[in-house]
Amino acid sequence: MSGGDGIDDQLIVERVVSGQKELFRLLVTRHEQAVYAMGLSFFRNAEDAADFTQEVLLKAFRNLAAFEGRSRFSTWLYKIAYNTAVNGISRRKEYRSLAEEDQVRDDESPERRTMRSLVKDAVLTAVRELPERYRICVDLFFFYDRSYQEIEAITGYPVNTIKSHVFRAKGLLRNKLEVFMEGGIA
Repeated sequence: MSGGDGIDDQLIVERVVSGQKELFRLLVTRHEQAVYAMGLSFFRNAEDAADFTQEVLLKAFRNLAAFEGRSRFSTWLYKIAYNTAVNGISRRKEYRSLAEEDQVRDDESPERRTMRSLVKDAVLTAVRELPERYRICVDLFFFYDRSYQEIEAITGYPVNTIKSHVFRAKGLLRNKLEVFMEGGIA
């Protein structure tokens, strides 16, 4: 990945490892929002997500020499974030899907806002009922736009398992939302 400055992440990593430690700030600027968003998904509040983000970025900095470049830097960083989050939730709270994030639009009519709220509630209910392993794969695939190979590197699940989880989750969501569309959910 490359930012507006035109320097590739891999090159920045090489320079940081060779002693230009201040360049790590470029990687932080590029990736901290994505790590923070993952933290919100797992920990459900801004303070814990901010602490999580700092912890992940510090781990990445300390282990930067171990980055071998076999994957994108962002994939390697997401793996650190995912493992840190999974270890954290085992001590804290349940995983929360990124689909639960609020997206308020000021230009919508009250009727449209109400309809959006009803649909969102139905989707959230359906997503919350998915097994955790399905929710994680769905989030990484649809909301974080990660490939199956990247999800494998992040979660450790085999690609075929990830494909199966996403496929099954989509089927479960489709069935639950069909009930909603038919008026079966109050």
